[in-house]
Amino acid sequence: MIELIIFICLLLAGYIFGQMLEQSHYRSIRKRESLLRNIPLIASKKLPDEFTPCTTSLVAGNVVISVDFFKKFVAGLRNLVGGRVTTYESLIDRARREALLRMREEARQLGANYVFNVKMETSSISKGQRDTIGSVEVLAYGTAIKLAKTRPEMPVDAVADV
Repeated sequence: MIELIIFICLLLAGYIFGQMLEQSHYRSIRKRESLLRNIPLIASKKLPDEFTPCTTSLVAGNVVISVDFFKKFVAGLRNLVGGRVTTYESLIDRARREALLRMREEARQLGANYVFNVKMETSSISKGQRDTIGSVEVLAYGTAIKLAKTRPEMPVDAVADV
């Protein structure tokens, strides 16, 4: 009986602290996204004709985020019956947004106006291994473009926040 009480306490603590850390990370992401909105991320490989690049550089953002105990427990239960594992969706969302932010921060340090040809790679770390905490890695990369003259206005439908 004592083992069950300890397990429930650990599960509850995992839920509470996991939610607190996740919400804190989301606040940080939202704040940094608003500060870096002036560097558009564009999936297209082709630059518009009116762009005259001064410099180009590869930029990348990489992040590894671990799953908390509560989410791992709930996902394990969900795997027994099959279906969508919604507890991991926020983990993937946070990892993708954080990787894009880190890429934008690197582009800003280089003085870039845009990042073109934006791509993302996602991988699972410790997948299928027992007694390990699962993690997800996301790598975002693209070509930072610093324009020779002031940035031309792009049509609204041409700019896509990745």
